[in-house]
Amino acid sequence: MSVVLTRGPTRPAIKFRQHWVDRLAHALIVLIAVVLLAFLAAPLLAILLQALEGQNGQFVWFDNFVAYAKTPALLGSLWNSLWVSGVVTLVVLPLAFTFAYALTRSCMPQKALFRGITLIPLLAPSLLSAISLIYWFGNQGVLKTWLQSFGVEQIYGAPGIVLAECLAVFPHTLMILVTALSLSDARLYEAADAMGTSAARKFFTVTLPGAKYGLISAALVTFTLVMTDFGIPKVIGGNFNVLATDVFKLVIGQQDFSKGAVVALMLLAPAVLTFAIDHFVSRRQTAMLTARAVPYSPKPSAVYDRLMTLYCMVIAALVLAMLGMAVFASFATFWPYNLQPSLRHYQMGLLDAEVGVAFFNSLKMAGGTALFGTLLVFIGAYLLEKTKGLDRARSLVRLLAVLPMAVPGLVLGLGYIFFFNAPSNPLGFLYHSLSLLTICTIIHFYTTGHLTAVTALKSLDGEFEAVSASLKVPFYKTFWRVTLPVCAPALIDMARYFFINAMTTISAVVFLYAPETKVASIAILNLDEAGEIGAAAAMAVLIALSSTLATLLFMLLAWWSARRTQAWRSR
Repeated sequence: MSVVLTRGPTRPAIKFRQHWVDRLAHALIVLIAVVLLAFLAAPLLAILLQALEGQNGQFVWFDNFVAYAKTPALLGSLWNSLWVSGVVTLVVLPLAFTFAYALTRSCMPQKALFRGITLIPLLAPSLLSAISLIYWFGNQGVLKTWLQSFGVEQIYGAPGIVLAECLAVFPHTLMILVTALSLSDARLYEAADAMGTSAARKFFTVTLPGAKYGLISAALVTFTLVMTDFGIPKVIGGNFNVLATDVFKLVIGQQDFSKGAVVALMLLAPAVLTFAIDHFVSRRQTAMLTARAVPYSPKPSAVYDRLMTLYCMVIAALVLAMLGMAVFASFATFWPYNLQPSLRHYQMGLLDAEVGVAFFNSLKMAGGTALFGTLLVFIGAYLLEKTKGLDRARSLVRLLAVLPMAVPGLVLGLGYIFFFNAPSNPLGFLYHSLSLLTICTIIHFYTTGHLTAVTALKSLDGEFEAVSASLKVPFYKTFWRVTLPVCAPALIDMARYFFINAMTTISAVVFLYAPETKVASIAILNLDEAGEIGAAAAMAVLIALSSTLATLLFMLLAWWSARRTQAWRSR
């Protein structure tokens, strides 16, 4: 009887295999760095160079900025953008804070329903609120005389922009404030009650200090979103100019690329400033929930709960009125003379105006953004968090991954014009293609996906990778067998985020489309410019409907994934 002994791989073979695995991880990190440099850093640099050039391509240094400062109309647009953004922030912040306070600090019924209603604006382009306001308060609006009784002659201009932006940015502000108010230690309130502290004093000494960082972040996000929005001022702004519309007019209307680049940098400055302030504030933030903290649970109070319910009902009614008017007007045969329901506007938009092709392009772009964006972002985050080596490239990728948060979509799209339309650029073949629109959308929303992926990956113990390395298992096998199944819910959330934002984005792609690559959100703008506001409303409703269906499908996918990959979470 004989025994055959087999020897494992020799030590040089093991070292060679580990060396190859490390080289693969480093090569992927370098590849992601190159992608971010080519599709983010280079377009932004192209804007800066364009702002320093004259009409004939010669360097004029800061002459364009001086000329901008001497143009009263452009300075007026800067002032308009600043004060409108400030007014919207001052209006939305207390409204959203009260709504978030009702959701987290009361025992009112139907909290999930109220919160779901306030998230509806996220499923449609921002200009849907502007279109609804035109039907409510426009020249032929239902409540035109009611608006005039308050001393406002017309909705077009600053009043319309402020109201529409309040409706559009409310859910963004609310999500931040709900998170801030959810992190509370009940022991602080118990101690205050034991000392006989009044409700008002508890609010100002416990609640507000605990939520101050969330309030600051919400204010900065609100201000930046309004400052950089293009769709609402374009639809309802009238002759009231802001920076976002000035960029469009200078580049598309006047072909003045140098001055357009200057205005784009002016638009970029507030976003970068608010991002820097938010980053500084977040570093000073301390943990609100410690290991010994007790979760806060609100106590029932009949009068208080009824007041909070009434307030939430008013806000929800305003949101539903905004969406409901758009839906009603899209079916009205001929506003305001024949309100019989018909499919005239849908037929006009999908067939006569050939928006059907644009809608199909939007679905393709959204699908590509969800698929490739999720893969790129998650793989990049995994390589940064779970592999080692190549520290300089890692630092560069981390910096570029958070940079898109401070770059407005309008500025990024303008940078793509200057960079990819250059005759010497080997990537010029992408210009006017649906692929470039998809890439631009991925880069525009890269940061949120990256932060989501990093949060999910940090929840995984590093011992998974350590054990795999000790067993000589390559990192990509650990990624496929362990990381992906565990992080499946985060992946689905990222894909849903990319899909919905790709369907509704306007500013990021308004400069990049061609007639054959037009998307539905841009087609809405074109219909509005042509005076077909009913067809524009119909197409906006279709986008909201498709986003809703996609959300339901992603929820179904999340349920299926939870049953297949998350059984370990339940006992």
